[in-house]
Amino acid sequence: MSVSASVTARRLAAAALAAGALVSVAALPAAAADHARPHRAQVEISDVQYDSPGRDDRSNRSLNKEWVELTNTTRNAVNLDGWTLTDESGYRYTFDHYRLAGRATVRIHTGDGRDTRSDLYQDRRAYVWNNDRDTATLRNDHGRFVDDESWGHRRGGRH
Repeated sequence: MSVSASVTARRLAAAALAAGALVSVAALPAAAADHARPHRAQVEISDVQYDSPGRDDRSNRSLNKEWVELTNTTRNAVNLDGWTLTDESGYRYTFDHYRLAGRATVRIHTGDGRDTRSDLYQDRRAYVWNNDRDTATLRNDHGRFVDDESWGHRRGGRH
């Protein structure tokens, strides 16, 4: 192979490598965008009963008719230990040693009661969720937003 042919071959190889590098750099934002898409939450606020039916007489029965329902949308259990459910006034319920089974739902009642797989109790003696307007916010054990549900605001929650 002559010197000029060797130089030409090296130039062509260098040009091909440079073109390949440009193509891979151009593809990076598209791949990064795929990872940046918001994914559907594993656990979501599926329903809220903020105005307990009947008279608001602060009885335990009435308090327990006020609840927030969470649903695990995946097939796998999710450990909710340390997760929190809060309202706009700062009332906070922290999950303690609770795993929500796959495709299962749990109701978190305001009043006093005995926790089961499908019902948890905040053990409060006063209502948490305002009847006119409020937001229930669910955060994971790292304090990261998971889901919320709002009512009575001009613009509803993101649920």
